[in-house]
Amino acid sequence: MSGLLALLDDVAAIAKVAAASVDDVIGQSAKAGAKAAGAVIDDAAVSPKYVQGFAPARELPIVWKIARGSFFNKLVILLPIALLLSAFAPWAIPPLLMLGGAYLCFEGAEKILHAFQHKQAHSKATGDPAHLEEQKVKGAIKTDFILSAEIMTISLAAITAPSIWLQAAVLAIVGIGITVVVYGAVALIVKADDLGLMMANKGRLGITRALGHGIVKWMPTFLFVLTWVGTAAMLWVGGQIIVHGLGQLGWHAPEEVVHGWAVAVAHNVSDAYVAAVEWIVTAACDGVLGLVLGLLIIPLVNFVIAPLYRVVRPA
Repeated sequence: MSGLLALLDDVAAIAKVAAASVDDVIGQSAKAGAKAAGAVIDDAAVSPKYVQGFAPARELPIVWKIARGSFFNKLVILLPIALLLSAFAPWAIPPLLMLGGAYLCFEGAEKILHAFQHKQAHSKATGDPAHLEEQKVKGAIKTDFILSAEIMTISLAAITAPSIWLQAAVLAIVGIGITVVVYGAVALIVKADDLGLMMANKGRLGITRALGHGIVKWMPTFLFVLTWVGTAAMLWVGGQIIVHGLGQLGWHAPEEVVHGWAVAVAHNVSDAYVAAVEWIVTAACDGVLGLVLGLLIIPLVNFVIAPLYRVVRPA
């Protein structure tokens, strides 16, 4: 009997430890997810533009393809890499993030350049729809990889769990939760016009039909604005990664200059708005830096990297 009681005591102790571990994972997942909220907003703003220009029947399948790629990015590629780098090569994380930030700057600047050159409208009008869809999905998954890397890195920095398994559990929960939230929101955004049309045609109340007409009328404008928000988000996040990465590598001057400008501007507003103004000025400076860097990278990619890639890639 005493042996059985001792065994039950051991089981109870193990259960308490397991429950504490679960609570710890959930708590740290919420904390890490909150830290990565800024990148989540960027991801949600960037993604809908990849669905524009396709038939309504293809919108949700495209969103699912991108979401599936995002799950793979976070859970299969980035989670193990983040844990390995954190354990064995933490010094490599800032340069790798800066490389990703440079890619975001390049893509954002290229979108702006193409808009001014009126190339995007032509690209939508020609070409095989299946091929265009495949290219859009690939581009979206590549961009998601960079934003996911930032999300996972920010989350990893916020985790205090001593065990690598607890860290892995927290990162997995954050990755799954953020992907569901982001692409669930994207699915709602891209199908909002269909919902508005249904409300306008089948709504029983006048206010329902009026709201449906309003959604249908304003969704193209909303999506247009969201496309530019997504482009601005790329530049902002890319510039922010570069500035922060330079600080981590020992060059604090860019970070200090941006912070000094933000503080100087915020000094002229009331105390209630200081934090908001500092954030806006910092984001604007990071975005301008991202645009300048992206414009500098475009010729490097077009005239050096792309030709070299065409030479070395398999036939």
